[in-house]
Amino acid sequence: MNLSTLAVFLPTFAFVSVTPGMCMMLSLSLGMTYGVRGALPMMAGELVGVGLVACLSVLGVAALLLAYPAGFFWFKLIGGTYLAYLGVQMWRSRGSLAVPEPGSAPALDAKALVIQGFVTAVANPKGWAFFMALLPPFIDPARPLPGQLALLIALILVLEFASLLIYAGGGRVMASFLSRSGNVRLINRIAGTLMVGVGMWLWVD
Repeated sequence: MNLSTLAVFLPTFAFVSVTPGMCMMLSLSLGMTYGVRGALPMMAGELVGVGLVACLSVLGVAALLLAYPAGFFWFKLIGGTYLAYLGVQMWRSRGSLAVPEPGSAPALDAKALVIQGFVTAVANPKGWAFFMALLPPFIDPARPLPGQLALLIALILVLEFASLLIYAGGGRVMASFLSRSGNVRLINRIAGTLMVGVGMWLWVD
């Protein structure tokens, strides 16, 4: 990739990554409940999902999903229902994702967070649409595809990870501010509402 192409690619995908969406709202919510470090497993799963979506979009699998949408629809429905369930649990200050009351310790299920991040990324129809529309123009047909694709996906993942950290950090700051006033229940309700919103987004999008 030459410098002129890179100069267009980086700001384009930086804007796409930092724009509020399902993955960023999930990162914000988990940042409130677990902090940046605790949200890292979700980020790992999300980055794997984003890399997979980007790769498959370039290879044309997205067109196959559009031709046979029933399977994709059920995948989104199940994933959205699970996230909404977790959000309701958080809203009620229950479950492992809820911020604990003072004196108790949260249980961190890293595997569940990885799965949440992966499902949210793969089941995001806007992610498929963005990559289908934006990635192909940056592919030079005169050069080998594997090297170009590897570089583009690596840059995308760096930008995506930076955006996830920003949102998780924002959630942590918000939770710290609210916890000073003893509003643990309010933190859970805000984070739970965001989680339910992500789940509903998967249902209707």
